[in-house]
Amino acid sequence: MLSRRNLLGASAAVGAAAVSRVALAALPEPVLQTSPDTQPPLQPPSGRPYNPVVTLNGWTLPWRMNNGVKEFHLVAEPVVREMTPGFKAHLWGYNGQSPGPTIEVVEGDRVRIFVTNKLPESTTVHWHGQRLPNGMDGVTGLTQPAIPPGKTFVYEFVARRPGTFMYHPHADEMVQMAMGMMGQWITHPKGRHPLIAEVDRDFCFLLNAYDIEPGSATPKVMTMLDFNLWTWNSRIFPGISPLVVRHNDRVRVRIGNLTMTNHPMHLHGHEFTVTGTDGGPVPRSARWPEVTTDVAVGQMRQIEFLADEEGDWAFHCHKSHHTMNAMGHDVPTMIGVDHSGVARQITQLIPDYMVMGERGMEDMTEMEMPLPDNTAAMMTGTGPFGAVGMGGMFSVLKVRRGQRPGDYRDPGWFTHPPGTVAHEFGGTPMPATQAPASSGPAAMPAAGQPAQPVEVQVRKPGGGHAH
Repeated sequence: MLSRRNLLGASAAVGAAAVSRVALAALPEPVLQTSPDTQPPLQPPSGRPYNPVVTLNGWTLPWRMNNGVKEFHLVAEPVVREMTPGFKAHLWGYNGQSPGPTIEVVEGDRVRIFVTNKLPESTTVHWHGQRLPNGMDGVTGLTQPAIPPGKTFVYEFVARRPGTFMYHPHADEMVQMAMGMMGQWITHPKGRHPLIAEVDRDFCFLLNAYDIEPGSATPKVMTMLDFNLWTWNSRIFPGISPLVVRHNDRVRVRIGNLTMTNHPMHLHGHEFTVTGTDGGPVPRSARWPEVTTDVAVGQMRQIEFLADEEGDWAFHCHKSHHTMNAMGHDVPTMIGVDHSGVARQITQLIPDYMVMGERGMEDMTEMEMPLPDNTAAMMTGTGPFGAVGMGGMFSVLKVRRGQRPGDYRDPGWFTHPPGTVAHEFGGTPMPATQAPASSGPAAMPAAGQPAQPVEVQVRKPGGGHAH
């Protein structure tokens, strides 16, 4: 555990803008957080007021006021992150967690961020989307010298525009971001804003991805496409907290993407509009209703909706393999293959052998099979009606009439009104009807039609997504 005492010995170096000797005389106390639970919103103890955000499975970094300047202290360091109960990863992050804590300020605030490097290599911090002096932009070698291990640099600038932003290194970026170094930055408007509505609940999280082999704990940093853990704030379902809201709350969700692919984020039961990006608020004339919005690499998307439908509504990435955990890219498709004879012979030699995948992968949600230590099960999480069959980038929006304003506690499963749950049909099934043999002319005549029907067997090429 780091403390102020062992950080005061670290030397402070200044970038392009001068900071007074008084400001550097004593660093702000570094605040650390290691709990994987969603922390309550940080009500601003000083400075201008604002409506704070809730970081899913995260927290907001406290600050101190120093002669009208908001001072923060980020500590870049190795961390242990619980991705889901029973599975922990060895990552790099800030102040005890990956992603690091959310930084919240108000438009017009002058901010000073001390960054102490406790990593084994040099680093920097880039303030993604900010308008600031060039020497504070955090690009190693281009706008500043790298922060060596054991040293502390200071960044200072004015938060010039409101919006949703990020911070991450621009030093050995592929390694450091693959290890989890990132965080969110929220700049609240200084007053009523014509394009930024007041909301009752304001959530934020980052999309990130890792390649961690079963039984291990450290990501493979050279992976470019074949990730096997798709996460929100370095958590995987069922370890991701629900978004708990009150019925008829106006809700804002801020999503940032620092993976290596896009993510179509889909919300059930409601329509939303995209009201902001890392470029700023979206003009009202450019907004339209959606239920899915694509968040590309390096982008932020801010969505808003009225939570006017009670229930437990799924919220997830719509790429189907991004809602699974511990995926194996070399597993063959066995659907329709009859294993019965082979399985009997194999079990004579290997008694614990089991057939998997001949009827699809749903059986995996019910199996309780031994896994290597520190391994996330592929599709876990149990709802009120059984296994959910999801993992990865998946959570639940819980809308309740009885939820009090500001109460983010999980209310449990939704109680459905009588007659509103899909159920087994108890009557006599109606006979199936077939379409007529010819349902209309083709768009154009086929050329070179084979004399006999041909059954095509498709085999996925090897080598992963890159090939």
